[in-house]
Amino acid sequence: MKQYRTMIWAPLAVMLSVLPVYADDLPNPEEMGPYPVGVTTVLLEDHSRIDALTKGPRPLMTEIWYPATDDTRGMPKNKMSDFYLKGTHQGLATALKMAFKVDLMELDKTFENESVRDARVRDGVFPLVLFSHGNGGMRMQNAFWCDHIASHGYIVVAPDHTGNASVTTIDGKLIPMNPAQREASSADRPKDMSFLIDVMTRWNAGADSRFLGKFDIEHIAMSGHSFGGYTSTKVADVDPRVDCIIPMAAVGIGRVNYAVPALIIIATEDDTIGVAGNAKMREYYEQSTGPRVLLEFKNAGHFSFTEMFQFIPDFGDGVGKGKRTSNGEEISYVPKKTVYRYTNGFSTAFLGKYLKGMDGYDGYLAKNPDPSELIHDAKLP
Repeated sequence: MKQYRTMIWAPLAVMLSVLPVYADDLPNPEEMGPYPVGVTTVLLEDHSRIDALTKGPRPLMTEIWYPATDDTRGMPKNKMSDFYLKGTHQGLATALKMAFKVDLMELDKTFENESVRDARVRDGVFPLVLFSHGNGGMRMQNAFWCDHIASHGYIVVAPDHTGNASVTTIDGKLIPMNPAQREASSADRPKDMSFLIDVMTRWNAGADSRFLGKFDIEHIAMSGHSFGGYTSTKVADVDPRVDCIIPMAAVGIGRVNYAVPALIIIATEDDTIGVAGNAKMREYYEQSTGPRVLLEFKNAGHFSFTEMFQFIPDFGDGVGKGKRTSNGEEISYVPKKTVYRYTNGFSTAFLGKYLKGMDGYDGYLAKNPDPSELIHDAKLP
């Protein structure tokens, strides 16, 4: 494994506890990486399963972020409507407005992301990172994170979990969230993610010429938010191809794999999973036997780790203002800039170490960069 020389970004000792620490030949994990980012949408079908809603092979509308060629720089960025048939399905726009109270065309004017639709895939070999959305969420709900990770040299794959996504489209038909399918989704979700590993393995072998030989299929990570955090831990339990996990705002119970390297991301003021849910996350961290990092945002809520800042800025539970779960006092939640900075930074450093062998990120992972906002612990070999 390549050895890196550690460099500290500050001459003043008093600043050491708050400034990044990592090898000087590695990218700053908190900033966008060296590669422009492309994004593309594909419908994939698992013919080994029959979907309860469509009555056909299990369909997964899937988003893929990836390092793109240099001519991507300066090209127009992806629009929010591009994720949804480029806004051509009127029923879809209506469903999204009902779910999130946003006008899809208006959101196009302000939507922030860093990817370019259907850009050319860059030459190279990149580890696979899977992302699973929350209950009633959507595959692009963490576009900020997917963009960032892809820019550091990974291919990020995120599906709509059919029946548990807020709304998705299959062959032009709207498939809204079906609350009755939540229990079934607990079983479907890990299978969805393992199926995607199977598909990307076939793509890497030539099933999709764009991605021929582009995956480092021997190095795979799994992440997700809320129900997706649960999913990431369950996939680690059942699929030995997963090398490390990054669950955000939830974990599974009834654990099997205690040794998988894990970055556990918690919101102290999470009003969705509540105090009990956060206790389960801390317990998951403490019971782990493998390398692990805990990153807890003192003033974040459940949706701080999502794009809800762009959809409904006063949504609450991590976005805008709300009340503390501990004492009911009013709180202005941690701003997007702060929560994205450290969520992206720690995720990038963690993946760098456990998928790419970049030991030069050890210093970053081991320190609390902002004790005023973060509770941090790390148990690294």
